[in-house]
Amino acid sequence: MFARFQQLLELIRFSHTVFALPFALFAAVLAWRGRDLPFHWRELVGLLLCMVLARSAAMAFNRLVDRKLDAGNPRTAGRHLPAGLLSVTSVRLFTAICAAGFITSTLLFLPNRWPLYLSLPVLAFLLGYSYAKRFTNWCHYWLSAALMLSPLAAWIALTGELDWPPLLLAGVIFFWVGGFDIIYSCQDADFDRDSNLFSVPARFGVKAALRIAVVSHIGAVACLFGLWQVAELGYVFLIGVIAVTALLIYEHWLVRPDDLSRVNVAFFNVNSVISIGLFLIAVADIYLS
Repeated sequence: MFARFQQLLELIRFSHTVFALPFALFAAVLAWRGRDLPFHWRELVGLLLCMVLARSAAMAFNRLVDRKLDAGNPRTAGRHLPAGLLSVTSVRLFTAICAAGFITSTLLFLPNRWPLYLSLPVLAFLLGYSYAKRFTNWCHYWLSAALMLSPLAAWIALTGELDWPPLLLAGVIFFWVGGFDIIYSCQDADFDRDSNLFSVPARFGVKAALRIAVVSHIGAVACLFGLWQVAELGYVFLIGVIAVTALLIYEHWLVRPDDLSRVNVAFFNVNSVISIGLFLIAVADIYLS
């Protein structure tokens, strides 16, 4: 049972939760500070459960929907479903349990009913991403829009409304994730084209796709500077924004149109540092300044 559970975690790349979870916590910290809200452990547990379960359901569903495509792609043929390491039935059950757990976890925010009301539309949007590559070249931004819901949902769960800080933080995620997903998908440009799948690299070519990713990351940096001003954060956070800008430049230096061998370094290492680092710097700025 432990081995099977470990395989399920590998299937959904559980460690990649790090890309979205810190931003939900970032929004929560801003809400607790900016709105002078009392801290409740129940709400923190609710945020963690909702984030982990919603992402797990979406990732497992994506593996189910894409299992035949994964089998035909040399880069993904070794994944758990096409390789026969996990059965379709077990992954379907896991997806259903995670989806039900996500909806149930929203009850931790009562008497605020907005998380419960929005749970089904949010879940539908997250699962819908799995089909985006079948009809739009801009599927990367469906993924980034799904992840940008994390700070918006956290803020609504804690305050029952929206404000500019979570909107700007959502903008950071939208342009940042969209950009790095375009970079990552450059590896599959030829396969996508041959399989009649849609993506920016498949439609415009790798060179043009990397330029679009640059523009997207410029948008992320602009939103970061906007967040620094609107949320009235200090110079510690400003230093973090400058560091993130440098990391994004480094990420684009790593990947060249004629050399995609370091895409995984750019995707996993650099982006995990950005996600966790930005959150830690924000916490330090808020509570130490």
